Amino acid sequence: MVLKKKFEFLDHPADVYIKAIGESLPELFENAGIALFETMTNTDLISRSKEYSVSADGFDLESLLYKWLEELLYIYYSYNVMCSDVEVKNISIERQENGFVYSIQGICKGEEFDPSRHEARVEVKAVTYHLMKIIKDEDHWEAYFVLDI
Repeated sequence: MVLKKKFEFLDHPADVYIKAIGESLPELFENAGIALFETMTNTDLISRSKEYSVSADGFDLESLLYKWLEELLYIYYSYNVMCSDVEVKNISIERQENGFVYSIQGICKGEEFDPSRHEARVEVKAVTYHLMKIIKDEDHWEAYFVLDI
């Protein structure tokens, strides 16, 4: 199955509610990352001139998604960089004494946001756990999450 949609914006009364879709878990996290930046600008107009390493750890898939999106948002707030390409290099699950550790490593590529050249949409203040869930369907993954604007 080839998925046409990578993500969609769902109705929410105050914030941005997103459903990301992927054929694999890495693709799901990549598409969630693009949806984050697409909330703030048209990523089609963002070049890939700067590259940043991104990594995060969590105690389950939802906490991993939360921290992944937080790290991507950190790149925007720290460097004023919007990304148009998000690539997951590795997702791993490691059993430890007190439970599991979920880890993700990847890169994102983008450029410094310039309001004279890039469309300014809404500013994302934070990632939230509100309505967050990750579902494995027969042939794809879905992630639901809310961005505080």
